[in-house]
Formats: sequence, C-alpha cells, structure tokens
Amino acid sequence: MNNSGTLVDRRLEAGHSDKVAIRCAGESITYAQLHARICAVGNVLEELGVGREDRVLMVLDDSPTFPALFLGAMRAGAVPAPVSFLDSTENFAHYARDSYAKLIVAEDGLLERLPAGAMGRSQFESLLADAPAERAPADTHRDDMAFWLFSGGSTGFPKGVVHLHHDIEYTCETYAKEILGIQADDVTFSSTKLYHAYGLGNNLTFPYWVGATTVLRPGRPEPRGLLETAAAQRPTLFFSVPTLYGAMVNLDDAFSFDLSSVRMCVSAAEPLAPEVLRRWQNCFGLDIVDGIGSTEMLHIYCSNRLGEVRPGTSGKPVPGYELVLLDESRAPVSDGEVGNLWVRGDSALAYYWHQHEKTKAAIHGDLFFTGDRYRVDEDGDYVYEGRADDMIKIGGLWASPIEIENVLVEHPRVQEAAAVGVDADYTTRVKAFVVVRAEPGDHELVAELQEWCKTRLRRYEYPHFIEFVDDLPKTPTGKIQRYKLRA
Repeated sequence: MNNSGTLVDRRLEAGHSDKVAIRCAGESITYAQLHARICAVGNVLEELGVGREDRVLMVLDDSPTFPALFLGAMRAGAVPAPVSFLDSTENFAHYARDSYAKLIVAEDGLLERLPAGAMGRSQFESLLADAPAERAPADTHRDDMAFWLFSGGSTGFPKGVVHLHHDIEYTCETYAKEILGIQADDVTFSSTKLYHAYGLGNNLTFPYWVGATTVLRPGRPEPRGLLETAAAQRPTLFFSVPTLYGAMVNLDDAFSFDLSSVRMCVSAAEPLAPEVLRRWQNCFGLDIVDGIGSTEMLHIYCSNRLGEVRPGTSGKPVPGYELVLLDESRAPVSDGEVGNLWVRGDSALAYYWHQHEKTKAAIHGDLFFTGDRYRVDEDGDYVYEGRADDMIKIGGLWASPIEIENVLVEHPRVQEAAAVGVDADYTTRVKAFVVVRAEPGDHELVAELQEWCKTRLRRYEYPHFIEFVDDLPKTPTGKIQRYKLRA
C-alpha cells in the first residue's frame, strides 16, 4: 500500500486530470500537472541516491513544491519529514541530526542556517524540469513508515512523530468525510502551513482525496493578508487557529472583507475562546467549528459540528475515534470529573523517533495519552481544562488556565491573555500575561481586571499578578508557549 504516494493518482483515474488542484501566487496547477511533478520528484530523489526509508528533511514554505516533494518522496519509498521554515537554527540542526536526513531541501534564504549539503528550493526545482514525469509507486506496505511530523514544541523540544502509510486514508474517511463533508467542488484555504498536521490535512490530503481545489499562501500567516486572500480566492472551507481568528476579527475594517463563499470555518490547535467566536459570528455571520487534534493522531479526533456549535467546548468524538478520561492511575473518572484524555483511533503515531521512554509513557495498548485534561458536560460535549502540565494547583484545587484566559479576553480592553502558576509566599498563585488594546495598561487596569475575574471565576482562580506585555510567546502555528512564561 502506497496510499500517500498514490493520493493524486486517484484523481486521474476519476477523470479529474484537468481539474485545478492548487492555486498559489497567481499560478494554477492541475491534477495532471501535479502528478507529473510528483513522479519527477521520485526520479530526482533516486538520482540523488535517496533510497527506501531514507529521510528527506523539508524546510519549505507553502508552494507547489511542497506537495510534490512530500508525495514524491513517499512514491519513491522515502520518508519526507517537513518542519517549519520559521524554526530556529538550533532546531534545524536537531532535525537533521536526529532524522539522519539523506537530503535536505529548504527555502533558498535558509541555506546558510542549515547543515552543509542542504539544497535550495530553486536548485531542486531546476532538477525537476529535466526529470521523467512518470514513475510507478514503490511497493510499500500499509504499515511501513511513510512520513514524519514533529511535535509542536508547546511543552518542550520537538519530537519526531512517525506515521504510517495507512494513516492518511483513515483521517480522510473519518474527519474529512464525517465532519467537513468535503466534496470535489470545495475550495480549501488554511492559515496553518502544510508542515503541520492540521495544515497537511486541511490543504493537502483532504482536498486531494476528493479532488477539491486548495489555495496556498506563502509567507507568514498575518491577519490582513489572510482575509485578503480569503476574499479574493473565495474558499468554501476556511481553516485557522484561535489566535489568528481573534487577530483577524480585531482589525478595524474586518467587516469589509467578503467571506460569503465560506460554508464552514474550522479551528484547532488550541481551544477557541467563546468571546472570539462571538465576535467572529457578529462580524461575518459565520460559526467556527472548533475541535481538538494532535500531531500524534494526525488530525482532529473530537469536534463540534456545523449547526451544533457549543461555545467553550471541543464537541464530541469524531466517528472512528474513541475518547477515554482517566485519572493518574489510569482508572476512569466519574461523570463530570476532570481527567486525562486518552484517544483510540487508527491514525495514531507508530512511535516517537529516538524517544523510547516517551513512547512507552504515551501509548498504552491502542490508547494514546494526549496530555490534555478534559471533562464531559451534561450534553456529552468535551470541555478543555488545560494541558496536564499547564494546570495550576492552588491550595489543593485545580485551576484551568483556559477558563482564566477566556474570562480575561471577555474584558473590552484585553486582546490576548495567558495564565500560568507562579510561586509566591510559599504557595502557588496565578499570574496573567495580558496584551491590551489601545493605550498601555496601568495599575488601575490591573485592579479592574482582578475584580473582573473575581466576579466571574472561583475566588482562588483570579490572577494575583498581572503583567502587561506587547505579545505572547507562541509556536509557529499559534499555540501559546506557557512554559516560556513560567520560566
């Protein structure tokens, strides 16, 4: 089974050769043209000495080269390992060293920050121009290593997450089919890049599976540019993350952008604050379908549904996945109690590369430990209570940073907020880092925000300390890095 390597072959067999697969920076590429590039990549890799299961490190922005290399490597039996082009030089060295990468293909401007021998995108593309445009897929097994992704790094150093050839089909037949209802006439647009599990499904595997069209936007995902692209390219499925949804709707002229083509907005990566959802609904008349997924499970496994959005929740399990809440001894928690979230589904990682102990800690039989803490409300919806290592214990009671942040963001002066636990007076207290609108924050605003929280949260949850900052530390995909704030 070379499901990933033959993803686009399905479209040619279905008669979609002339259908546009990719729109990017004024260029349109059909499925036939994409197929030719994928085959050319496989032939070039063979010429470069890249063999079966050799890793190909990809340090690329979103462009047609990305899907061609990603799928072409798998077609040749190699293993693509994409990482963020916005990552640090230190992490680039780690990725190359840890993966034993046989080849590194990167954006031209990054070569000086990468190990010797890395190839620039323009050089690689020039090799494709002369390569044969036909190549049979390698005879790989469904359980062969297919591709790697790397953990987002919100709680530490990135880990190589090994996925198998059958994982992609599973996410296409579960989340994409059951929740998105994706069809050939859809146009997808994702602010999250292709190197990330969320973006990979949104803007590559899902649309190619059904023959839809995808819009790629190179460069950093900044709010105005995203809205401009969405208004111009008219997507039907719009994917982003809470931080960017909030930043987009906070633009003074957000209402002027026409998103009438969109039939569904999707959010993941971190919980969507009810206030951001409310502002988005008021501005564009669109719901945002929020869900929870992970790199390890490849995409979203618990989600709200269109027409059944429950603000402040991650919805219900996606068909094909089973969710279990367990306590620290792996016993089921009582109804309504907070527990550690474990998930079962056949898109789960095989293991963490070079992380045997972490693999054993995360996988228990066919259950994967997500590291998230949840409870199930009376309607059966899953309510996020923070990361297992982000929860704040005050006087023996657990406080959720998410609840504190949601309340702070509801204040009209607050644009973003992050809450962590800090040591003070021989106990743990809540400290909030706050990004404010308009004029800078002052002592009066500190008192006002504390009183605001006291009237809306349990008494022990209000932030004893508030620090005003210009921005919050985040991963390239928009997750707040609370461990940096704790440090």
